[in-house]
Amino acid sequence: MGVILEKEHGVARIIIDRPPVNVLDIATMSDINSALEEVSADLSISVVVIEGKGKHFSAGVDVKDHTADKVAEMVRVFHKMFHLLIDLPQPTVAVIKGSTLGGGCELALFCDMVIASESTKLGQPEIQVGAFPPIAAFIIPRIIGRKKAMELILTGGIVDAHEAYRLGLVNQVVPDENFEEASNKLIKKLAGLSGIVVKLTKRAIYQGLDNDFKQVLSKIEDIYLNELMKTADAEEGLAAFLEKRTPTWQNK
Repeated sequence: MGVILEKEHGVARIIIDRPPVNVLDIATMSDINSALEEVSADLSISVVVIEGKGKHFSAGVDVKDHTADKVAEMVRVFHKMFHLLIDLPQPTVAVIKGSTLGGGCELALFCDMVIASESTKLGQPEIQVGAFPPIAAFIIPRIIGRKKAMELILTGGIVDAHEAYRLGLVNQVVPDENFEEASNKLIKKLAGLSGIVVKLTKRAIYQGLDNDFKQVLSKIEDIYLNELMKTADAEEGLAAFLEKRTPTWQNK
């Protein structure tokens, strides 16, 4: 239980296996990072697929890892995933279904392409527990523009797969009953191309985004760790979530 790495016919599948909803704790994210490092160096791999085992992709990062004694390590390990993804030579495809929320949504949206089943629910609900999603703050405005990104992140709203497609957050939406067949079609198409040409093309596309991401994420991390996590409301939001009660905001 944790992460499964499968390799076959030029395709590496990184499968999150932490039932029931594949919550990402520090150990699981560390395993994802190890898998990404392994496939990055594997010249036989042309495509990397990230998916969740069971009915859900991932309901997000474990709230228990947001506590004061763990949050710096959690952010370091979590953000390392995205540094590895942006440097990964192979194209990445997120294959998502069910709950794709919080850090799970960020992980999916950061992949180069996203295939969603009709059952998928996507969103960044962090604001409702006194936090914000650092990666989403960077990537969502670049995908869908500032106005709708502000709405999604500041309200913590959840969208279904068809709305996500309309907004441009996912590439395809397919019925649950032939989800595996449809997702494999795109993956096989990518795997059938010249691996070296695809890698060079991805690198060319990422030239601007790469430098932008690394500089901006450092500033976002500073706000998250040195300002947000020192507020009373961040502490209250996380405590309320764990205690299953409505938070009482102090606005400080």
